[in-house]
Amino acid sequence: MTEKRPSPTRRALTLTAAATLALSFVSAVPGAQADPLTGFINVGHRGSSGLAPENTIAGLELAAMHQPDVVEVDVQLSADGQPILFHDTTGARTTNVATVFPSRASHPITTFTYAELQQLDAGSWFGPAFAGEKIPLLSDVLDELYPDVGVVIEIKEPASSPGIEQVIADELAADPRWDDLLDDGLLMATSFDASSLQTLRTLHPDIPLGLVGAIPSSNTTLNSIATWADEMVTNYRLMDPADIARVKAAGMRFGVYTVNDPDHMANLLSQGVDTIMTDFPKVLEDVQANVDPLPGANGIEIVCVNADVPGSDLTANFGENLALRNNGSTTVNVSGYYVRDAVINELVVGSGYSIPPGGELRIYTGPGTNASTRYFNNLGTAVLNNNGDSLALYTSTGELIDLYAYRGNW
Repeated sequence: MTEKRPSPTRRALTLTAAATLALSFVSAVPGAQADPLTGFINVGHRGSSGLAPENTIAGLELAAMHQPDVVEVDVQLSADGQPILFHDTTGARTTNVATVFPSRASHPITTFTYAELQQLDAGSWFGPAFAGEKIPLLSDVLDELYPDVGVVIEIKEPASSPGIEQVIADELAADPRWDDLLDDGLLMATSFDASSLQTLRTLHPDIPLGLVGAIPSSNTTLNSIATWADEMVTNYRLMDPADIARVKAAGMRFGVYTVNDPDHMANLLSQGVDTIMTDFPKVLEDVQANVDPLPGANGIEIVCVNADVPGSDLTANFGENLALRNNGSTTVNVSGYYVRDAVINELVVGSGYSIPPGGELRIYTGPGTNASTRYFNNLGTAVLNNNGDSLALYTSTGELIDLYAYRGNW
């Protein structure tokens, strides 16, 4: 299926109008500036994970510079019971575990001791500038964010980390800075696992809780969740806008993840969502302020994605692809430009490619014969998610110039 975006003129008008509505909404909420829990919350997803490796000190440092209201981190337990920041079940995607522990590369991250995890490089996968990044502990978050930026602790895969709720409760009790964040409305725990959250509530009754997942169709179920949860957080691509009012009527806040397209941010803000989680919190901040969120844009934009093509996604000359268009007035050399998805799969443009005004360049994942308007990455695996994803476009020097999302209700 081909996913297209509006014309650049229409996009600009839509963004400006929706962002203006968003500003009106945020400023109209009582206490929105003083207490984020009663107003809109900008959540940096795993740090600023569109620009730095997720769940690392580098990502937290960048998030602290970008100043979202809070930063979300994923917490699991190491084999010796240390609360580590890590999202995936294994270390294969975001570390060099296959090199350091080749016989254990597919083993759960929770089977490694903290000392073993410190032998891994958690940054090079994202880019050479982040080589040597280590897997942090939950306590490290305070050193990077406190007191200006809050924390959302997502309890990840609690079944694989028995006792994680007690470990988190003990950590929160061990450092008074957590209480400061809680008092300022800058601390929350979330999970896809309702029972884990309810366990944490018994151990730490004061911490706000957010249940992540699909919005139940039954109001009875919603009202039941509202007896212990403070927020519902759902995938914005799959949400029904009518659910915003339903969740709020049950007495909970309404949050969405992971929103990277500025147009979608503005749309959601205008509909009155309470929380937006994003890999690019500075972009969301600019959308809220009605400021150009992509000041480096040069006219080159992602305009459509063909993620689910007939036959194989890697068929020679006809596999999955995306299109770049030059909506500017001058020819742009796009050699070395690259596109990354939400998990940092990367498609690049080879050398010698330029796009004239109004022209397009197709970038393919698989093999094929290169031409002036087509470039083939010849990767051995498909990377464009058929169910929808967010894409970021960078120049050869790493400057972010476009954000695009496809598929779903948006």
